[in-house]
Amino acid sequence: MQKLKKQYQLAFVSILSALPVLLCQNTAVAACTDDWLGVDEVRDGDKIGLRATNPHEFPITFTLRVRTRNLITKGPKTITETLDAKQSRMVMMLSEDGGDRKGRYRISCDWTIGDKDALHDEERLYRLPYASGKSYRVLQGYGSRFSHRGLEQYAVDFNMSVGTPVHAARAGIVARIEETNDKGCWEAGCGTHANYIVIVHNDGTTGEYYHLQQNGALVDVGDHVIAGQKIALSGNTGHTTMPHLHFAVYRAAEWGNTQSIPVRFLSSAGIVHSPRRGGRYQAVSDEQALN
Repeated sequence: MQKLKKQYQLAFVSILSALPVLLCQNTAVAACTDDWLGVDEVRDGDKIGLRATNPHEFPITFTLRVRTRNLITKGPKTITETLDAKQSRMVMMLSEDGGDRKGRYRISCDWTIGDKDALHDEERLYRLPYASGKSYRVLQGYGSRFSHRGLEQYAVDFNMSVGTPVHAARAGIVARIEETNDKGCWEAGCGTHANYIVIVHNDGTTGEYYHLQQNGALVDVGDHVIAGQKIALSGNTGHTTMPHLHFAVYRAAEWGNTQSIPVRFLSSAGIVHSPRRGGRYQAVSDEQALN
């Protein structure tokens, strides 16, 4: 099951890290842009500024690396930064080295949703990600030797049959949805077949719900959801051996990665500090739903 953790990460990076590598010469205006993040150059004489733009209503964290020829870089050649919602700013400066040859540079960029400096409130209580009054067996809890280590250390897997309603554990903005896949398997590369929903919380962390049913999203990108709201149907897509819901809260990290963080859940029996394998926890009533 170590492969499961690795596949989650590989799938996340391949899906959520989309900027191409671009060779830029100093004779042309260059841009490196997709639907999630833009990097373009701004010239001032022999100086070249690299400007990053986030067009979204939530933060984006990116790692930018530049390789130069006949150019001088002010500061490090690899940086990891977070852009706030709708923010655009200069992130790197280059200049000619004074030689006879034209300067060239190549940039590569990996990105992910969320804020690398997010300050998570350790006292916050999360709702269990299913309907009020329901309980589901935990297949894997925090630190499971099967696959919940490293970046996935604080993820939880709930045993859910296909089509089980999934509810938001915390309020936020729906940032990304994948629901076109219909395959679950265990071979290398199966992680790319996962359906999922990513919700950005107001502190810059993300709540992520994986292995959803094909066409199982019940919300749209840009929707503001509240804790306890039904958002999806569980499934068996991606790198799986059985139907289940994989849920975790993440903080953005460098190179398009995300690091899971420990959270506490409110159940009908009280606070769950660390969901344990084999445990069953009943979701609170709608009146107790946390926003």
